[in-house]
Amino acid sequence: MESTCLNCSQPITANFCGNCGQKKYKRIDRKYIMDEVQYTFIHTNKGFLYSVKNIIKNPGKTAREFIEGNRVNHYKPILLAFVLSGISAFISYKILGMADTVMKHFQSEKYAAAAGSQFMHDYMSFVTSYNSFIMLLSIPFFSFFTYLSFKKWGHNYYEHIVINSYILSFYTISLIVLFYPVLFFLKGSPATFYNVSMISLLLTPLLLVFFFKEFYNDKPLKSIILRVLALVGVIIVGVFILLTAIIVLGFIVAMLKGPEALEYLAPKKH
Repeated sequence: MESTCLNCSQPITANFCGNCGQKKYKRIDRKYIMDEVQYTFIHTNKGFLYSVKNIIKNPGKTAREFIEGNRVNHYKPILLAFVLSGISAFISYKILGMADTVMKHFQSEKYAAAAGSQFMHDYMSFVTSYNSFIMLLSIPFFSFFTYLSFKKWGHNYYEHIVINSYILSFYTISLIVLFYPVLFFLKGSPATFYNVSMISLLLTPLLLVFFFKEFYNDKPLKSIILRVLALVGVIIVGVFILLTAIIVLGFIVAMLKGPEALEYLAPKKH
């Protein structure tokens, strides 16, 4: 039966308005509330688990399908990366105690002075505990370089933001599934714990090659590898320049503020 949309006043002949998309009026009752609860929890979880399952099976293909328009069953990629980063941060901070374990490694004789400083302790605690969130914030920066590396293959910068959201999700799932269980049993050996955690970063180029080979499945593997190597090289140089600038800026600020600015960097005496 035809009715009038209460939002745009256009006639409705189906369950939704063909003009603005508003659902046909229905009085709020018990069934309405149950449908809303079911949609909120079951549908959301279904989309999340569906995306995670497909990323585990084939991350590049999953990203390509989403960009090409197959989106109805998928969790939003940026939100997915955010949720997975939160899960990763919780595991690394609360379960693995990654910050404390890594600091124990740096409190060896070789790194004792640096590790004893409040600045180094706070810095390492933040970086190790919130590594996933740091990477999440770096998506726009990283996307710029992947866009330049793969520009000739047809995707714009904003599509690369989605691509890199899937890359981060793939990386985070790999941490949670493969590395975190191993690190859990290595908490009593800080040096080994640190070395294994660094391996996850060193394997990133391999993850990128695997991802982009499936995303650009019609391109030769050699072209993928060359672009990934160029991408990694540019990012390493960029990060080095950024860190150098931060260190230089820190020393300039310390010189301008005087000796009291160095107290925060100095090791605390116990």
